[in-house]
Amino acid sequence: MKFALPILFILFIFSMTNQTYAQTAKELGEMWEKNHISIIPPSAVKHIHLKTYLEGLKKNGVKIEEVGRSYDDREIYQMEFGTGKMKVFMWSQMHGNEPTATTALIDMFHYLQKNRDKDWVKKLEETLTIRAVPMLNPDGAEVFTRRNAQQIDINRDAVALETPEGKLLKKLRDEWQPEIGFNLHNQNIWTSVGETNKQAAISFLVVLGNEEGKSNDAQERNKRLTSLMVNALNQFIEGNIARYDEDFNPIAFGDNFSAWGTPTILIETGGLQNKIKEPLYLVKLNFVAYLTALNSLVTGDEKNADAKIYENLPRNSSGRLFNVILRNANIIKLAKPEETENQTENAATPKPEKPLEFAAPFTADVGINIDRRRTGEAEATIVREIGDLSIYGGFQEFDVSKYYLIPKSGELRLGSR
Repeated sequence: MKFALPILFILFIFSMTNQTYAQTAKELGEMWEKNHISIIPPSAVKHIHLKTYLEGLKKNGVKIEEVGRSYDDREIYQMEFGTGKMKVFMWSQMHGNEPTATTALIDMFHYLQKNRDKDWVKKLEETLTIRAVPMLNPDGAEVFTRRNAQQIDINRDAVALETPEGKLLKKLRDEWQPEIGFNLHNQNIWTSVGETNKQAAISFLVVLGNEEGKSNDAQERNKRLTSLMVNALNQFIEGNIARYDEDFNPIAFGDNFSAWGTPTILIETGGLQNKIKEPLYLVKLNFVAYLTALNSLVTGDEKNADAKIYENLPRNSSGRLFNVILRNANIIKLAKPEETENQTENAATPKPEKPLEFAAPFTADVGINIDRRRTGEAEATIVREIGDLSIYGGFQEFDVSKYYLIPKSGELRLGSR
């Protein structure tokens, strides 16, 4: 009995230490809400805005350096935090129209630098060195397009290395040899969770880097890290998390990072219709996910996480969701003009206009998408599908069975995304 008190005291100290360093998802969300410096929607952020954010971070002590230039000679920057032995490398917006993670990285570095006096941040700073390249593709970001100024998809340039941005990314990895990578993207807002009509707000992929799907110890660690991120995000978006649907691409950077010795986690941010009026909400979720993963490396929590939580995620699916579905539309289109006799005879003689003739209506569902554009710019509305859409879902659905749908031009045309 004489040992009971010291043992209980030691256990109490251990418990308090764990609690100090482990932050809950809810706490991380609250930290973002109270501390974030992002003030405009991610899709509105251009290179000049990024530079303004980075200037502010640099004034507050974050290590910022220019590490290269884009094809159109825009600066590409790297941020750094921490002095620890474990090296973590993160990069965002290699596709110019995939901006969410850029803003989330800015908020994360701001928070860590501002709160270096907190015990858990001190421990993170001592354990990890984090480097991040926000906006790898500033030329694409400037015009809000996927590709760079050469019209090359940087993420498919890991082998050929025809882009200055791709060459830079490989150089940064090769020279530093990070132990873990985070490849940060956006996916289209119509991506669904498996064969459901739920939006995939966030999708993950632990990138194995080989066609056979073989996994090493570091990649198993990444599965456990991803499981912890899934658990954290379930506090906000349970049911809206999926697994990315592509396991291997031999020319993509994520796969090659893993093959080169930096096991990588892909994070794809999608959409969340019920938060459409909160353009920074998905930034917050990324902030929560990143710090959950990084902090678990510090606390060792990842060692006890269940990799099956990640492995059992439903796969992404595309083509099941629309912005709008018009149900049971009565569609009328122009009748085909009849061939007239002697069409070439007296061609110069004006003919009296005939009233438009319409074919008999048919009933079908109409799926409409609104193409994502930069905030404040006009959006493109596209009729993507006509027919039986009973197994598909719309963010908004309308029963129009009591109405007729008459295409403006008289012809009903399908657009592409």
